[in-house]
Amino acid sequence: MTDPADAAASDAAAAADAAAAASEAAARRRRLAEVFGDVLPEGSSDEPNPSRRDDRWYEENRPPHHGG
Repeated sequence: MTDPADAAASDAAAAADAAAAASEAAARRRRLAEVFGDVLPEGSSDEPNPSRRDDRWYEENRPPHHGG
């Protein structure tokens, strides 16, 4: 049977370790952001607009050898 004081100390140590790891990870992300900035944008200009449901542009610009 474990002593409640030992369990509490173990839980506190685990929480402190988790907090330290989270703090280190946040500091690492901040340093990387300072050096590299926003490396990859959320989307690029060549991605289709997901709100556009029709394929009209693709049909109008389909090469003749693809039929249609």
